[in-house]
Amino acid sequence: MRRPTINLTSNERVARIVVGLVGIIIGIVLLASADGALAILLEVLLVLAGLDLAVTGVLGHCPLYKRLGYTPQSLRRPA
Repeated sequence: MRRPTINLTSNERVARIVVGLVGIIIGIVLLASADGALAILLEVLLVLAGLDLAVTGVLGHCPLYKRLGYTPQSLRRPA
Protein backbone atom coordinates (compact mmCIF):
# COMPACT_ATOMS: atom_id res chain seq x y z
CA MET A 1 0.00 0.00 0.00
CA ARG A 2 1.43 3.35 -1.05
CA ARG A 3 1.23 6.41 1.16
CA PRO A 4 -0.99 9.10 -0.43
CA THR A 5 0.63 12.32 -1.61
CA ILE A 6 0.63 15.25 0.78
CA ASN A 7 -1.83 17.89 -0.40
CA LEU A 8 -2.26 19.93 2.80
CA THR A 9 0.00 22.72 3.99
CA SER A 10 1.64 22.35 7.39
CA ASN A 11 -0.59 25.06 8.90
CA GLU A 12 -3.72 23.34 7.62
CA ARG A 13 -2.49 20.00 8.96
CA VAL A 14 -2.02 21.43 12.45
CA ALA A 15 -5.40 23.17 12.33
CA ARG A 16 -7.16 19.97 11.23
CA ILE A 17 -5.54 17.99 14.03
CA VAL A 18 -6.43 20.56 16.70
CA VAL A 19 -10.01 21.08 15.51
CA GLY A 20 -10.46 17.33 15.08
CA LEU A 21 -9.25 16.56 18.60
CA VAL A 22 -11.48 19.28 20.05
CA GLY A 23 -14.47 17.84 18.16
CA ILE A 24 -13.70 14.34 19.43
CA ILE A 25 -13.33 15.48 23.04
CA ILE A 26 -16.46 17.64 23.01
CA GLY A 27 -18.46 14.88 21.31
CA ILE A 28 -17.40 12.32 23.92
CA VAL A 29 -18.20 14.70 26.79
CA LEU A 30 -21.63 15.40 25.31
CA LEU A 31 -22.27 11.71 24.73
CA ALA A 32 -21.77 11.05 28.44
CA SER A 33 -24.79 13.22 29.23
CA ALA A 34 -26.98 12.49 26.18
CA ASP A 35 -30.50 11.25 26.70
CA GLY A 36 -32.32 11.52 23.37
CA ALA A 37 -31.79 9.47 20.21
CA LEU A 38 -31.33 12.56 18.04
CA ALA A 39 -28.81 14.06 20.46
CA ILE A 40 -26.83 10.81 20.51
CA LEU A 41 -26.84 10.63 16.71
CA LEU A 42 -25.60 14.22 16.33
CA GLU A 43 -22.88 13.71 18.95
CA VAL A 44 -21.67 10.53 17.26
CA LEU A 45 -21.52 12.46 13.98
CA LEU A 46 -19.48 15.16 15.74
CA VAL A 47 -17.01 12.55 16.98
CA LEU A 48 -16.74 11.00 13.51
CA ALA A 49 -16.21 14.40 11.86
CA GLY A 50 -13.50 15.17 14.42
CA LEU A 51 -11.87 11.82 13.73
CA ASP A 52 -11.92 12.52 9.98
CA LEU A 53 -10.27 15.91 10.48
CA ALA A 54 -7.63 14.48 12.82
CA VAL A 55 -6.76 11.60 10.48
CA THR A 56 -6.52 13.79 7.36
CA GLY A 57 -4.36 16.22 9.34
CA VAL A 58 -1.98 13.50 10.49
CA LEU A 59 -1.76 11.94 7.01
CA GLY A 60 -1.48 15.33 5.27
CA HIS A 61 -3.79 14.09 2.54
CA CYS A 62 -7.36 15.20 1.88
CA PRO A 63 -9.25 12.84 -0.48
CA LEU A 64 -11.72 15.62 -1.37
CA TYR A 65 -8.88 17.93 -2.44
CA LYS A 66 -7.54 15.14 -4.65
CA ARG A 67 -10.95 14.46 -6.20
CA LEU A 68 -11.42 18.18 -6.92
CA GLY A 69 -7.89 18.51 -8.28
CA TYR A 70 -7.00 21.18 -5.73
CA THR A 71 -3.40 21.71 -4.64
CA PRO A 72 -2.45 24.62 -2.37
CA GLN A 73 -0.23 27.24 -4.03
CA SER A 74 2.69 26.52 -1.70
CA LEU A 75 2.71 22.80 -2.62
CA ARG A 76 2.54 23.25 -6.40
CA ARG A 77 5.64 22.30 -8.31
CA PRO A 78 6.87 24.74 -10.96
CA ALA A 79 5.87 23.71 -14.47
